[in-house]
Amino acid sequence: MAEACGAAPVVVALDGPAASGKSTVGLAVARELGFAFVETGKLYRALAWKALREGVAPDDGPALAALFREVVVEYRLADAGPQILVDGEDVTAELAAAEVAEAASALSAFPEVREVLLPLQRRLARPPGVVVEGRDIGTVVFPEAPFKFFLEASLAERARRRAGDFAALGQDVTPAEVEEDLARRDGRDLSREAAPLRRAEDAVVVDTTDLTFEEVVRAIVERVRAGTGSNRE
Repeated sequence: MAEACGAAPVVVALDGPAASGKSTVGLAVARELGFAFVETGKLYRALAWKALREGVAPDDGPALAALFREVVVEYRLADAGPQILVDGEDVTAELAAAEVAEAASALSAFPEVREVLLPLQRRLARPPGVVVEGRDIGTVVFPEAPFKFFLEASLAERARRRAGDFAALGQDVTPAEVEEDLARRDGRDLSREAAPLRRAEDAVVVDTTDLTFEEVVRAIVERVRAGTGSNRE
Protein backbone atom coordinates (compact mmCIF):
# COMPACT_ATOMS: atom_id res chain seq x y z
CA MET A 1 0.00 0.00 0.00
CA ALA A 2 1.15 3.54 -0.69
CA GLU A 3 2.40 5.21 2.47
CA ALA A 4 1.96 8.83 3.53
CA CYS A 5 5.05 10.96 3.90
CA GLY A 6 5.21 11.88 7.57
CA ALA A 7 1.75 12.89 8.77
CA ALA A 8 0.49 13.96 5.33
CA PRO A 9 -2.46 11.89 4.10
CA VAL A 10 -2.38 10.09 0.77
CA VAL A 11 -5.18 11.42 -1.46
CA VAL A 12 -6.82 9.30 -4.14
CA ALA A 13 -8.95 11.56 -6.35
CA LEU A 14 -11.83 9.86 -8.13
CA ASP A 15 -13.70 11.99 -10.68
CA GLY A 16 -16.29 11.33 -13.35
CA PRO A 17 -19.85 12.05 -14.48
CA ALA A 18 -22.97 11.06 -12.57
CA ALA A 19 -23.62 7.30 -12.27
CA SER A 20 -20.16 6.33 -13.50
CA GLY A 21 -19.67 4.24 -10.36
CA LYS A 22 -17.59 6.65 -8.29
CA SER A 23 -19.40 6.14 -4.98
CA THR A 24 -19.55 2.36 -4.88
CA VAL A 25 -16.09 1.95 -6.36
CA GLY A 26 -14.61 4.63 -4.13
CA LEU A 27 -15.94 3.01 -0.97
CA ALA A 28 -14.57 -0.39 -1.95
CA VAL A 29 -11.18 1.07 -2.89
CA ALA A 30 -10.99 2.93 0.42
CA ARG A 31 -11.74 -0.23 2.36
CA GLU A 32 -9.11 -2.21 0.45
CA LEU A 33 -6.49 0.46 1.17
CA GLY A 34 -7.54 1.15 4.76
CA PHE A 35 -8.37 4.76 3.87
CA ALA A 36 -11.31 7.00 4.71
CA PHE A 37 -13.86 7.66 1.98
CA VAL A 38 -15.53 10.98 1.17
CA GLU A 39 -18.47 11.45 -1.22
CA THR A 40 -18.42 15.16 -2.01
CA GLY A 41 -21.74 14.86 -3.82
CA LYS A 42 -23.43 14.36 -0.46
CA LEU A 43 -22.15 17.77 0.63
CA TYR A 44 -23.80 19.45 -2.34
CA ARG A 45 -26.95 17.47 -1.70
CA ALA A 46 -26.92 18.69 1.89
CA LEU A 47 -26.94 22.29 0.68
CA ALA A 48 -29.64 21.40 -1.86
CA TRP A 49 -31.76 19.90 0.91
CA LYS A 50 -31.38 23.13 2.89
CA ALA A 51 -32.33 25.26 -0.11
CA LEU A 52 -35.43 23.17 -0.83
CA ARG A 53 -36.49 23.27 2.80
CA GLU A 54 -36.14 27.05 2.93
CA GLY A 55 -37.88 27.55 -0.39
CA VAL A 56 -34.83 28.98 -2.15
CA ALA A 57 -34.62 28.16 -5.86
CA PRO A 58 -31.50 26.11 -6.72
CA ASP A 59 -30.82 28.39 -9.71
CA ASP A 60 -30.90 31.66 -7.71
CA GLY A 61 -27.19 32.29 -7.08
CA PRO A 62 -27.48 35.42 -4.87
CA ALA A 63 -30.22 33.87 -2.72
CA LEU A 64 -28.22 30.67 -2.34
CA ALA A 65 -25.13 32.64 -1.31
CA ALA A 66 -27.13 34.50 1.33
CA LEU A 67 -28.66 31.27 2.64
CA PHE A 68 -25.43 29.33 2.82
CA ARG A 69 -23.41 32.11 4.43
CA GLU A 70 -24.40 30.90 7.89
CA VAL A 71 -25.15 27.22 7.22
CA VAL A 72 -23.00 24.68 9.07
CA VAL A 73 -22.49 21.40 7.19
CA GLU A 74 -20.80 18.48 8.93
CA TYR A 75 -19.51 15.32 7.25
CA ARG A 76 -18.84 12.66 9.86
CA LEU A 77 -16.83 9.67 8.74
CA ALA A 78 -17.99 6.30 10.02
CA ASP A 79 -17.57 2.63 9.11
CA ALA A 80 -21.27 2.32 8.29
CA GLY A 81 -21.13 5.29 5.94
CA PRO A 82 -21.00 9.06 6.27
CA GLN A 83 -23.38 10.98 8.48
CA ILE A 84 -24.33 14.39 7.10
CA LEU A 85 -25.59 17.12 9.39
CA VAL A 86 -26.97 20.52 8.41
CA ASP A 87 -27.09 22.99 11.29
CA GLY A 88 -26.95 20.05 13.67
CA GLU A 89 -29.76 18.07 12.02
CA ASP A 90 -28.96 14.63 10.59
CA VAL A 91 -30.19 14.73 6.98
CA THR A 92 -28.33 11.65 5.70
CA ALA A 93 -31.49 9.72 4.87
CA GLU A 94 -32.98 12.64 2.97
CA LEU A 95 -30.16 12.99 0.44
CA ALA A 96 -31.10 10.10 -1.86
CA ALA A 97 -34.30 11.76 -3.10
CA ALA A 98 -34.37 12.53 -6.83
CA GLU A 99 -35.42 16.15 -6.27
CA VAL A 100 -32.47 16.70 -3.95
CA ALA A 101 -30.08 15.27 -6.55
CA GLU A 102 -31.52 17.52 -9.27
CA ALA A 103 -31.30 20.60 -7.06
CA ALA A 104 -27.71 19.73 -6.09
CA SER A 105 -26.70 19.55 -9.75
CA ALA A 106 -28.23 22.97 -10.39
CA LEU A 107 -26.76 24.82 -7.42
CA SER A 108 -23.29 23.30 -7.84
CA ALA A 109 -22.84 25.52 -10.90
CA PHE A 110 -22.50 28.63 -8.73
CA PRO A 111 -18.97 29.62 -7.60
CA GLU A 112 -20.24 30.94 -4.26
CA VAL A 113 -21.71 27.52 -3.46
CA ARG A 114 -18.51 25.68 -4.32
CA GLU A 115 -16.51 28.14 -2.21
CA VAL A 116 -18.61 27.23 0.83
CA LEU A 117 -17.65 23.57 0.57
CA LEU A 118 -14.04 23.74 -0.65
CA PRO A 119 -12.41 24.22 2.78
CA LEU A 120 -14.56 21.48 4.30
CA GLN A 121 -13.61 19.01 1.56
CA ARG A 122 -9.92 19.69 2.08
CA ARG A 123 -10.18 19.30 5.86
CA LEU A 124 -11.57 15.80 5.42
CA ALA A 125 -8.21 14.50 4.17
CA ARG A 126 -6.53 12.75 7.08
CA PRO A 127 -3.78 10.15 7.60
CA PRO A 128 -3.12 7.55 6.47
CA GLY A 129 -5.17 8.44 3.41
CA VAL A 130 -8.51 9.26 1.87
CA VAL A 131 -10.38 8.38 -1.32
CA VAL A 132 -12.38 11.42 -2.44
CA GLU A 133 -14.97 11.19 -5.21
CA GLY A 134 -16.59 14.02 -7.12
CA ARG A 135 -16.36 15.99 -10.33
CA ASP A 136 -13.52 18.42 -9.63
CA ILE A 137 -11.40 16.58 -7.07
CA GLY A 138 -8.30 16.14 -9.21
CA THR A 139 -8.60 19.56 -10.85
CA VAL A 140 -9.71 21.89 -8.05
CA VAL A 141 -10.07 20.32 -4.61
CA PHE A 142 -6.84 18.28 -4.59
CA PRO A 143 -4.91 19.26 -7.75
CA GLU A 144 -1.67 17.91 -6.24
CA ALA A 145 -3.14 14.50 -5.34
CA PRO A 146 -0.61 11.76 -6.17
CA PHE A 147 -3.34 9.42 -7.40
CA LYS A 148 -6.02 10.56 -9.83
CA PHE A 149 -8.60 8.48 -11.66
CA PHE A 150 -11.38 9.51 -14.01
CA LEU A 151 -14.24 7.00 -14.21
CA GLU A 152 -16.48 7.05 -17.26
CA ALA A 153 -19.14 4.85 -18.83
CA SER A 154 -21.61 5.09 -21.69
CA LEU A 155 -24.71 7.18 -21.09
CA ALA A 156 -26.96 4.14 -21.54
CA GLU A 157 -25.03 2.11 -18.99
CA ARG A 158 -25.02 4.96 -16.49
CA ALA A 159 -28.78 5.37 -16.92
CA ARG A 160 -29.31 1.65 -16.34
CA ARG A 161 -27.30 1.78 -13.12
CA ARG A 162 -29.03 4.89 -11.80
CA ALA A 163 -32.49 3.48 -12.60
CA GLY A 164 -31.54 0.44 -10.55
CA ASP A 165 -30.55 2.71 -7.65
CA PHE A 166 -33.92 4.44 -7.77
CA ALA A 167 -35.73 1.09 -7.95
CA ALA A 168 -33.91 -0.04 -4.80
CA LEU A 169 -35.29 3.06 -3.08
CA GLY A 170 -38.80 2.27 -4.24
CA GLN A 171 -38.83 5.08 -6.82
CA ASP A 172 -40.43 4.17 -10.15
CA VAL A 173 -38.18 5.81 -12.76
CA THR A 174 -37.49 4.30 -16.20
CA PRO A 175 -33.99 4.10 -17.71
CA ALA A 176 -35.18 6.40 -20.52
CA GLU A 177 -36.19 9.07 -18.00
CA VAL A 178 -32.92 8.68 -16.15
CA GLU A 179 -30.92 8.90 -19.38
CA GLU A 180 -32.61 12.18 -20.27
CA ASP A 181 -31.86 13.54 -16.81
CA LEU A 182 -28.24 12.41 -16.91
CA ALA A 183 -27.71 13.97 -20.33
CA ARG A 184 -29.03 17.27 -18.99
CA ARG A 185 -26.81 17.05 -15.93
CA ASP A 186 -23.77 16.16 -18.05
CA GLY A 187 -24.34 19.26 -20.15
CA ARG A 188 -24.65 21.44 -17.08
CA ASP A 189 -21.58 19.94 -15.39
CA LEU A 190 -19.44 20.27 -18.51
CA SER A 191 -20.45 23.84 -19.31
CA ARG A 192 -20.61 25.47 -15.90
CA GLU A 193 -18.19 28.32 -15.27
CA ALA A 194 -17.14 27.19 -11.81
CA ALA A 195 -15.06 24.00 -11.70
CA PRO A 196 -16.58 22.28 -14.75
CA LEU A 197 -16.41 18.52 -15.06
CA ARG A 198 -13.20 17.65 -16.85
CA ARG A 199 -10.48 15.08 -16.61
CA ALA A 200 -7.25 16.21 -14.99
CA GLU A 201 -4.42 15.95 -17.50
CA ASP A 202 -2.57 13.49 -15.28
CA ALA A 203 -5.60 11.35 -14.37
CA VAL A 204 -5.84 7.69 -15.36
CA VAL A 205 -9.05 7.05 -17.32
CA VAL A 206 -11.04 3.96 -16.34
CA ASP A 207 -13.94 3.13 -18.66
CA THR A 208 -16.29 1.04 -16.53
CA THR A 209 -18.90 0.32 -19.22
CA ASP A 210 -17.85 -3.28 -19.86
CA LEU A 211 -15.97 -3.97 -16.64
CA THR A 212 -17.32 -5.71 -13.57
CA PHE A 213 -17.35 -3.85 -10.29
CA GLU A 214 -14.56 -6.07 -8.98
CA GLU A 215 -12.40 -5.40 -12.05
CA VAL A 216 -12.70 -1.64 -11.62
CA VAL A 217 -11.83 -1.77 -7.93
CA ARG A 218 -8.88 -4.08 -8.54
CA ALA A 219 -7.49 -1.88 -11.32
CA ILE A 220 -7.48 1.19 -9.08
CA VAL A 221 -6.18 -0.53 -5.95
CA GLU A 222 -3.32 -2.17 -7.85
CA ARG A 223 -2.27 1.14 -9.37
CA VAL A 224 -2.28 2.91 -5.99
CA ARG A 225 -0.29 0.15 -4.35
CA ALA A 226 2.18 0.20 -7.23
CA GLY A 227 2.44 3.98 -7.13
CA THR A 228 1.17 4.38 -10.71
CA GLY A 229 -2.14 6.12 -10.11
CA SER A 230 -1.50 9.10 -12.36
CA ASN A 231 -0.13 9.90 -15.80
CA ARG A 232 2.54 12.25 -14.54
CA GLU A 233 5.82 11.81 -16.32
